[in-house]
Amino acid sequence: MAKRKICVVITARPSYARIKTALKAINNHPDLELQLIVAASAIIGRYGDVSRVIQADGFQITAKVMTLVEGENTESMAKTTGLGILELSTLFSSINPDVVITVADRYETIATAITAAYLNIPLVHIQGGEVTGSIDEKVRHAITKMSDFHLVSNEDARRRVLRMGENENRVINTGCPSIDLAKVSLDLPPLCLADVVSQYGGVGAEIDPHQDYIIVMQHPVTTEHSMALKQIRETITAVHSSGIQVLWFWPNPDAGSDGTSKGIRTFREGTPNNRIHFFKNMEPESFLRLLRKSRCIVGNSSVAIRECAYLGVPAVNIGSRQSNRQRGPNVLDVPYVAAEILAAIKTQIQKFGKLDRDNLYGDGEAGVRIADYCARMPLISEKHITF
Repeated sequence: MAKRKICVVITARPSYARIKTALKAINNHPDLELQLIVAASAIIGRYGDVSRVIQADGFQITAKVMTLVEGENTESMAKTTGLGILELSTLFSSINPDVVITVADRYETIATAITAAYLNIPLVHIQGGEVTGSIDEKVRHAITKMSDFHLVSNEDARRRVLRMGENENRVINTGCPSIDLAKVSLDLPPLCLADVVSQYGGVGAEIDPHQDYIIVMQHPVTTEHSMALKQIRETITAVHSSGIQVLWFWPNPDAGSDGTSKGIRTFREGTPNNRIHFFKNMEPESFLRLLRKSRCIVGNSSVAIRECAYLGVPAVNIGSRQSNRQRGPNVLDVPYVAAEILAAIKTQIQKFGKLDRDNLYGDGEAGVRIADYCARMPLISEKHITF
């Protein structure tokens, strides 16, 4: 019997960590063949070019698809989605997958969902049913309605997908694959900061490997893109005032990222001895080993909500980007006000090493569950059919 061809489309740097263990499990499954498509910002150097990391991890990339329309504004996001549909339509027709998997909620990945739906290819959505506000929530719920099968990260998400009218037999709580990586990281030694700089480079202040540090990951909010510069200035002011050294990771290519990048560059060039070192990208396992020993994470990344809950890392979540997403006791929410961000950082640093691990987003076995489900799910792409 021929193996089922499972096509996974990765369109952005964060999506790889969200699906890596599932890719491995699919690759190793005796009844499955992995087709791996890498597109949009995931193959652009200025955003870290995660395709290099993917290949270094031993995965064979079936195709790279240039779909990103640069511009870092709302118009370029819409055009990227349109271009993605055009390119993926041709590619899917060529490689003829049995199942397509789309990940999470980024605007680039809705092109995957639209294309699979119109080509009548069974579509599996990972991480549906969560709420966050902004354009991400609209995209996520739209993908849910276009998808045929839903592999969600927690029970709250499962119930929400069911309330959206999806078939109960097609909504499975597998947990989040990113938690699988967090689980593995617990058995790995922490990274030496000197080795981090040697391996990943970056720019900015010199890192003292003997000093504590915090991590910052702040992305522009699409529905607030005109405020991105002001928002990043508040965060930079706070973390600089904290006096602790900072490892800062570059933002996603969303509308407003030009303002975010401008704020970072202006600060970096105008503030000597600022104790902040900036990175473009890092392998997921290395990042998690670094994260484990950070005194807290600051910004608006879902990493603070998901992986940090499991690892017990204190988090300062700023603004609306993660609004209403289910969170554990490790998270403290604040607005874009420097004084409040600084106060929250000081509060959270005191919690370092005192928080229990939280299995809110999974127990570390999601990747295997996803692969097993893909091997036995019915190959249907109509919602009214039951099984």
